[in-house]
Amino acid sequence: MLFTRERPLSPFAVDHRASRGRLFPAEPSPTRTEFQRDRDRIIHSTAFRRLKHKTQVFVEHEGDHYRTRLTHTIEVSQIARALARNLGLDEDLAEALALAHDLGHTPFGHAGEDALDALMAPHGGFDHNAQALRIVTRLEQRYAGFDGLNLSWETLEGLVKHNGPLVAPTGEPIGRYRAKGVPLAICEFDKLFALELASHASAEAQVAAIADDIAYNAHDIDDGLRAGLFGIDDLSDVPLIGLIIAEIDAKWPGLEPPRFAHEIMRRVITRLVEDVGQEAERRIMRLDPLSAQDIRRAPLPVIAFSGGMAREEKALKAFLFERMYRAPRVMVMREQAERILRALFQRYMADPAAMGAAQGEAARPRAIADYIAGMTDRFALAEFQRLFDETPPLR
Repeated sequence: MLFTRERPLSPFAVDHRASRGRLFPAEPSPTRTEFQRDRDRIIHSTAFRRLKHKTQVFVEHEGDHYRTRLTHTIEVSQIARALARNLGLDEDLAEALALAHDLGHTPFGHAGEDALDALMAPHGGFDHNAQALRIVTRLEQRYAGFDGLNLSWETLEGLVKHNGPLVAPTGEPIGRYRAKGVPLAICEFDKLFALELASHASAEAQVAAIADDIAYNAHDIDDGLRAGLFGIDDLSDVPLIGLIIAEIDAKWPGLEPPRFAHEIMRRVITRLVEDVGQEAERRIMRLDPLSAQDIRRAPLPVIAFSGGMAREEKALKAFLFERMYRAPRVMVMREQAERILRALFQRYMADPAAMGAAQGEAARPRAIADYIAGMTDRFALAEFQRLFDETPPLR
């Protein structure tokens, strides 16, 4: 008997008791559901611990109060659990997916991923979702009986498809993979343990994906204000934020900036979460799903912003892109980060022993990409200094 509090779930929620299992069969746990086991394996993984020292937007030495990949992940998991609870979904699966969603990210945020993708272009490219799959199915080497974490089918499916189907029913890549194709790591694993790449993922996976959007929209406002990249007055013309600023001004005139910033952030999260909940209920009522498989077969995601909120969220992203992600200070960091990763990659290609283990010619580029992607910011900076006897420009 499981020592877990059973609660009624929606008919379209994923039922842990009906899990499709694991690549390597395992005896059920007497104390945890399958998705609780997945969550715990993710938390105890090496890749999860490394998120502590990986950039979200700002490199960690710029300040102790900016988000890292780890603090972002924790915020995503909290929002995902709240949404899952309100919709009657499996909270543990939603949480596991939220905790795993950034495992494949490189050091130095998106700058690192873009640099590594360009360097790996002749060798299949680099994609952080595919890298997350490699980590949980191959690169983590902790267990005696298998490589990876041997997660359940439902967690692996959600990890790969949380942003939607990867291929059309006819098999052609779609969406972000239309131009370059589905990454080889995903294709190879799909042959071993088919993940139904042409369908949507579960509602729990969709919840984790939109929780990611909600979290970074809110905390990037907070980090951008803290960094001085823009001020509260600059946000007044952003539709969603302008209304919130007016509310705060009316209720607490003269509120000091740190408290004002936090009020903005918490209200942004609340508005977005409430909108998603209401839109999800509308879509679910129209679809009338009777199983998790009905969610997967639906023509559209069931977890989404309403039309009006989607437009406001897009305007907020456009503001953050211009004023934060492309701010001169951030762009300087981005250029230097790309330079560091290019130098490391080229050095390891020329001398694989420099990364501590010689690799065969065929495996070398992907092994180097795995090694670099697993680095924290601080380790990449230390490696650059060790190999080139040069103070890293990000210090």
